Amino acid sequence: MLEYAALILLIVMVTFLVYLIIYIHDIPYEIAKKRDHPHQEAIHAAGWVSLFLLHTIWPLLWIWAYLYRPGEKFMQFEVAGAAQKDEKIALLDKQIRVLTEKLNELKLERDSDLTKENGNG
Repeated sequence: MLEYAALILLIVMVTFLVYLIIYIHDIPYEIAKKRDHPHQEAIHAAGWVSLFLLHTIWPLLWIWAYLYRPGEKFMQFEVAGAAQKDEKIALLDKQIRVLTEKLNELKLERDSDLTKENGNG
């Protein structure tokens, strides 16, 4: 009878440890979900990957989940404004047109030179 009690206790403890490990690995995901993190699904998937990698990336997931603060920009870098981009695009278009015209003029000159040479030769 004592062996059955020990076996039941062993099964209960193993089940509890498995549940505890899974619960611990979901903590970063729960933090991300609570903070409405934009990458919460990635954090959740990485938590499962961490389970198979013997917990090596789990601390990084914890930090990743805590980096996000609701209401603030997250990992966004300022780039040139739309007006500056439009000006640069317009300038590049103008340069392309000028270069295309010059190229066409050079082709015409070369063609006319070739015709003169063929007519004289």
